[in-house]
Amino acid sequence: MCGRFTLTVDADSIQTYFPWLEDIPAQIVPRYNIAPTQPIAVVPNDGRNAVDHFVWGLIPFWAKDPSIGSRMINARAETLAEKNSYKNPFKRRRCLILADGFYEWANVTGQKTKQPFYFRMEDSAPFAFAGLWEEWHSPEGSQLKSAAIITTEPNPLVSKLHARMPVILHPEDYPLWLSMAEQRPQELQHLLTAYPAEKMVAYPVSTAVNSPTNESPENIIPLS
Repeated sequence: MCGRFTLTVDADSIQTYFPWLEDIPAQIVPRYNIAPTQPIAVVPNDGRNAVDHFVWGLIPFWAKDPSIGSRMINARAETLAEKNSYKNPFKRRRCLILADGFYEWANVTGQKTKQPFYFRMEDSAPFAFAGLWEEWHSPEGSQLKSAAIITTEPNPLVSKLHARMPVILHPEDYPLWLSMAEQRPQELQHLLTAYPAEKMVAYPVSTAVNSPTNESPENIIPLS
């Protein structure tokens, strides 16, 4: 799974790495410990090529209680076409979720506290998770947009710590993933594979990141 991630760059840097984006909110600020139910930077397939802020945790349009989203932060790539909550978004409502790293935790012999590790690109560049989004309307008429990160089998680097990893899309696959046209699952499934381990690095970081209230640049500094 992916339960915590980062986006530590500002709007100007996002524009540099995603030059095709046409609208990026200037108020984007570096985030070092993004947790479920918090706002995340999303590019939905609505044809605008724009960054929006959605809630992390997909809320199906048919849900009676939006709190269900806290249990739907990840969607398994292998079963997207089968699950009621994900099959329609998989066909029609896909998105990029902007990030530049994510955390996983390792058990430590003799200790209750797990050791967090930070995963990022070798060159520290931002990237995009494959995501699904949904629009939920309350009985009072308010609207809430939400998203989930798709996960897949891990590459050899991530598999040392976890049995799943988030799907990181290659830039050449963005146009297909963001197509406004309805897509059949078999046309997209080949995109949902593990990102090459040789292009990534991982290292232990401070246990301060274990608390989502800790939003500090020190969260991603390697332990000496």
